[in-house]
Amino acid sequence: MKKVLVGLSGGVDSAVAAWLLKEQGYDVTCAFMRNWDSMANADFAGNPTLDNDVCPQEADYHDAQLVADKLGLELLRIDFVKEYWDDVFSSFLETYRMGETPNPDILCNKYIKFNTFMKFARSKGFETVATGHYAKTGIENGKTVLMKADDRNKDQSYFLAEIDRNVLPDVIFPLGTIDKPEVRRIAKELDLAVAAKKDSTGICFIGERQFRQFLSNYLPMKPGKIINISEHKEVGTHKGVMYYTIGQRKGLDIGGIGPFYVVGKSVERNELYVTDEAHQDWLYSDSCIVSGYNVMADRDLPLACAAKFRYRQPDQKVTVSRIDEDRMLVTFDEPVRSVTCGQEAVIYDQDVLIGGGKIEKVMKNGEDLMEKVREEGKILL
Repeated sequence: MKKVLVGLSGGVDSAVAAWLLKEQGYDVTCAFMRNWDSMANADFAGNPTLDNDVCPQEADYHDAQLVADKLGLELLRIDFVKEYWDDVFSSFLETYRMGETPNPDILCNKYIKFNTFMKFARSKGFETVATGHYAKTGIENGKTVLMKADDRNKDQSYFLAEIDRNVLPDVIFPLGTIDKPEVRRIAKELDLAVAAKKDSTGICFIGERQFRQFLSNYLPMKPGKIINISEHKEVGTHKGVMYYTIGQRKGLDIGGIGPFYVVGKSVERNELYVTDEAHQDWLYSDSCIVSGYNVMADRDLPLACAAKFRYRQPDQKVTVSRIDEDRMLVTFDEPVRSVTCGQEAVIYDQDVLIGGGKIEKVMKNGEDLMEKVREEGKILL
């Protein structure tokens, strides 16, 4: 009987994943990863959705324990607070300091769930780990590859684009072939305490918070000009350029006029650049450079394939070609809106995830689009 260590988060997906593995005859043990110490970090001010200022992660641990007890499974508690800070959160902050928009869930999977957690599992004699991700594995030319889940509405393969492909033979994704309504149905039928618990939408392992307030504990707010590059004039005051992302429309607090869309920013000049409804072409690019490209499946390049530049985005037809060992040029068949530096470009060949990396430069007609936006922002009337 194969021993499996399941990452139990306190949510419904991992709970049902653990039950499915038990039903399939695996020797299942559960583990809850504690990766954020709210009391030790500057952000902790309670969570308005929880009573009595209960730390969100402690509430999740409580739910995980209820699930483990209900299923008759052992629950281990592992502390990865230092690893999370060093490998995920520090990089998260640094990306914001650079004026880019990071994706902490991708870093979390790369460094914690499919690295540190894997090493812990092996040190305890487990042959395999499992998680509640909606994703699948398959075999291609004798090698294990990562694939989209059957439930395309919940597919989370995007967030797994930077894990080491060598761990895939030792990973199980029990939810890869079922959909979310079925997961809810199973949890309700089992009378699990988390059956109706809402899905987490906050920062990986940190939880749901008022984002600007949370980030300001680490990156202090510094107000500056909001410039409409379409008319070359100042139209408002931002709260800190690091708090905005490309394509953002809400939360700009520009009264009386608009709507406006964020098209760029300058950390050096502390300026935020927007455009009006009539000039949204500033949001569209036709290619990007991807750095730190992580190969997940072998393919000859250049290759006509598909890409996602953000989660839940429909597949975009692209051609991927190699610049050097670390970087790829991704050329879009049609212009794509709001491609953002710091985010992830995830490349697919049909259902197989073949690679991914950080968007380093966004381009249009062979020019650096963000640099062009910044140059346009210098022209004030």
